[in-house]
Amino acid sequence: MFQARISGTGSYLPEKLLTNSDIENMVDTTADWVLDRTGIETRSVAADDENTTDLALKASLKALEAASMKAEEIDFIIFATVSPDQVMPSAACVLQAKLGVKNIGAIDISAACTGFVYAMSMAEQFIKTGMYKNILVVGAEVLTRYVNYKDRDTCILFGDGAGAMILSRAESDSESKIYSAHLHAAGELGDLFELPGGGSKNPISHQVIEEGLHYMRMKGREVFKNAVRSMNDCCREALETNNLEDKDVQWLIPHQANIRIIDAVAKNFGISNEKVIVNIQRTGNTSAGTIPIALDEAIREGKIQRGHNVLLAAFGAGITSGSLLFKY
Repeated sequence: MFQARISGTGSYLPEKLLTNSDIENMVDTTADWVLDRTGIETRSVAADDENTTDLALKASLKALEAASMKAEEIDFIIFATVSPDQVMPSAACVLQAKLGVKNIGAIDISAACTGFVYAMSMAEQFIKTGMYKNILVVGAEVLTRYVNYKDRDTCILFGDGAGAMILSRAESDSESKIYSAHLHAAGELGDLFELPGGGSKNPISHQVIEEGLHYMRMKGREVFKNAVRSMNDCCREALETNNLEDKDVQWLIPHQANIRIIDAVAKNFGISNEKVIVNIQRTGNTSAGTIPIALDEAIREGKIQRGHNVLLAAFGAGITSGSLLFKY
């Protein structure tokens, strides 16, 4: 079995910003209320001619540059998203074409906000067994096109963005490794967060649009409780599996959904706020993009350094949850 290491990361946020003051003019709320409840001040919005794979391409090129690699060295692409450019072909295949890489595998996975953790776990298995050497793992979303800007519960939360990573086979003497990943789902709670329209159950029609089924729907209070509990459980599971303690983790990167959820997870986990990576104030909730964006920014800012133990924790629609612990 081989070890896997992160050889490069990249991220991209669209230039256009949607501020709390902008939202204040759309729904019955105030900028201060939004900031207090969510911790979000601005969120990025894709331009009209920007799609999910366009964002992913920019993040992927940065990851390749950081890894000192050419696109042709990629063996496989795993793309986590719930907002692909279109139903088919997959976002991974579209990204493959944009990168100019031929004759490799490329797949999408749909695990909502937990998507990147799922994708990273899958990539590590391919690396571990020797099937591939360099895998491009992407988490990217253009969620603002699925937001009802008359629904205060959802329109204040979501933004667009992309994060990417090159996961590679580690050299035999490398300290970098993935300790373990822990993936869960509770499908019986799927109605807590859903987008009913657009699938085979409710294909796009005049009725679907009239009823607003093409927009995201969320039961915020229930989502909050389940998010805190499930992410805390996943963090504990990671530490117990590897016989580590809280103090052995240098950084926690939780899914950037809501500052209150982030604070509650950090408190329950027993880790100081100084060791928690947070960028939600600038990005909003970018679903599968939140963790790779936060990870890339923290590496480029010099916070996360080689040898540091980093714990990822996520929760999303499905209901999915997961954690992944690695030494960078």
